[in-house]
Amino acid sequence: MESNQDFRFLQFFVCANVEMLNAERKKKMVRVLVQIVAITCLWWWWASLTDAQYMKYKDPNQPVSVRVADLLSRMTLEEKIGQMVQIDRTVANPGILKSYFIGSVLSGGGSAPLPKASAVDWINMINEYQKGSLSTRLGIPMMYGIDAVHGHNNVFNATIFPHNIGLGATRDSELVRRIGAATAVEVRATGIPYVFAPCIAVCRDPRWGRCYESYSEDHKIVQEMTEIVPGLQGDIPADSLKGVPFVGGKKKVAACVKHFVGDGGTTKGINENNAVIDRHGLLSIHMPAYSDSIIKGVSTVMVSYSSWNGEKMHANRDLVTGFLKDTLRFKGFVISDWEGIDRITSPPHSNYSYSVQAAIQAGIDMVMVPFKYTEFIDDLTNLVKNSIIPMDRIDDAVARILLVKFTMGLFENPLADFSLVNELGSQAHRDLAREAVRKSLVLLKNGKNGTNPLLPLSKKAPKILVAGSHADNLGYQCGGWTITWQGFSDNSYTRGTTILGAITSTVDPSTEIVYRENPDSNFVKSDSFDYAIVVVGEHPYAESSGDSMTLTMADPGPTVIKNVCEAVKCVIVIISGRPIVIQPYLSSVDVLVAAWLPGTEGQGVTDVLFGDYGFSGKLSRTWFRTVDQLPMNVGDSHYDPLFPFGFGLTTESVKELVSRSTSAGVGQKPYILANIVSAIAILYFTASRGFRQPT
Repeated sequence: MESNQDFRFLQFFVCANVEMLNAERKKKMVRVLVQIVAITCLWWWWASLTDAQYMKYKDPNQPVSVRVADLLSRMTLEEKIGQMVQIDRTVANPGILKSYFIGSVLSGGGSAPLPKASAVDWINMINEYQKGSLSTRLGIPMMYGIDAVHGHNNVFNATIFPHNIGLGATRDSELVRRIGAATAVEVRATGIPYVFAPCIAVCRDPRWGRCYESYSEDHKIVQEMTEIVPGLQGDIPADSLKGVPFVGGKKKVAACVKHFVGDGGTTKGINENNAVIDRHGLLSIHMPAYSDSIIKGVSTVMVSYSSWNGEKMHANRDLVTGFLKDTLRFKGFVISDWEGIDRITSPPHSNYSYSVQAAIQAGIDMVMVPFKYTEFIDDLTNLVKNSIIPMDRIDDAVARILLVKFTMGLFENPLADFSLVNELGSQAHRDLAREAVRKSLVLLKNGKNGTNPLLPLSKKAPKILVAGSHADNLGYQCGGWTITWQGFSDNSYTRGTTILGAITSTVDPSTEIVYRENPDSNFVKSDSFDYAIVVVGEHPYAESSGDSMTLTMADPGPTVIKNVCEAVKCVIVIISGRPIVIQPYLSSVDVLVAAWLPGTEGQGVTDVLFGDYGFSGKLSRTWFRTVDQLPMNVGDSHYDPLFPFGFGLTTESVKELVSRSTSAGVGQKPYILANIVSAIAILYFTASRGFRQPT
């Protein structure tokens, strides 16, 4: 446009001078001016062509900081604010991403392109959105985000790992790292480069509906479990500066630690409520895992809905900018929670312009809007144009977002390919999940009076009973944040192995398995069962719907325990997102197992019940006697638990038992050794475990 104006000006200049000069001078002047015009036009053409051919931000050989600065210098205010917006896929399409320069799209809990969508379905949807972003003037790719809090949990056929409370019980940070790597591959298999995980809350009250998303009540265990961050993102380079985000290639994803900060310490465990704690307590209990994650190169941090001493975290400049960005030197971007800035006011969204101002000035860089994006864009634009929010705050936010996008290779590989689609729910990942399940189980009791242990169970018992609402229900087994936000009930929503299915495939073909969800006592007494496995617990929930002041077992669980355990030797497996009330039933049970929310691989439970592996899990949470004791955490002056933090009985595998029992006879003659092994095996499996209880 400027080139045309200048050219017309030169034409006018030539004509005006021609009339004032004699014919000879006219000819010379015209030739000179034509040459000037030609040279000028050629120069403009060459400059524009060169500029189009080479832009520093498009050059992967340039340092990321140079690319960020170059791209930022080319962006309009409209383009910058667009980058700060994250919208839900239900309101997204290529045209909207192009028109509003949207920086990110997400799937809210359970939001999928189709029911039981395949990896290919996900990739095709996301690539269509991406094409809209790439068609903008500067071609800045959007980044797609999804909750992947225990595997790729929104996606049909994905591997669902145990929730964090179970992983904390493993005490195995290397295992958690491998789970992060497997999750990253499955997420990338669907074309997604960004996950809202891990949750590094320190749950201090099990009444909180998100307690199962916390690894432990002890911040030290939570810190250890931040090894999931390099699992998801890859190991940071040796020379990396503290706080600089890192994503190591197309099999890794950008991670998001959440929810900053103190979400696990609210009064009575009420979700999104107020954490009343002094600064020292906040920094010593709830902050350390953030520091560790930043050192490990985490890309993003999500702000909590909760408040600290009455101040909403989404508006807390002291902690978001002052501590997270300035003190901890975090260089990635800060994202809000779902409609998180709306909740700065009460009622939510009652003064949205103020909420936008407070959140952006506090230091939030990307806003999970997720629906009313035009309102957010208009309000933020007005705040900047009226100098209420300074331009350097916008530039800081956008620079951070671009830094993550460049670091994760999104500019070089904006479109997903299909090379990883077969990794979704792969057998290798399911084997890893099975390992995690067996390591997460905590054995709380083995023997009615602390003697005569019942475990390991005999695989060759003639007749066994399996009971309880959770024995054959994959949805209950996986818990919330599985396929849908609140989870599901039954076995049709995804692929996996229920505990009943695992028992069936584990015991000897000659063993008769009788399954009754809710058997009455007469039925149990009349059928001469060798033992019973009862699987009961909580129904799925997520966030506030899981808040509970009573922490009771779902019906008919207590009735099933009474009917079964009074009549036959029983193993009780508790499926729950936290400790629940069990003291009233404890004396009647022979074996009590805390299985938490194990996910899709139920065979991890039978691996330890039947002695293929030993129990090794330790409580990552205190198990209370009554809810009246809550909150109660290890180290409290009123600490009087039913089972203390760190408790967990151990068992040996059958192989270990046989090996240990025969080791003393190694020096004997071979035939004597063989007789000893045979005798022990017969006694162990037949006499001790294969009996029938008298009716």
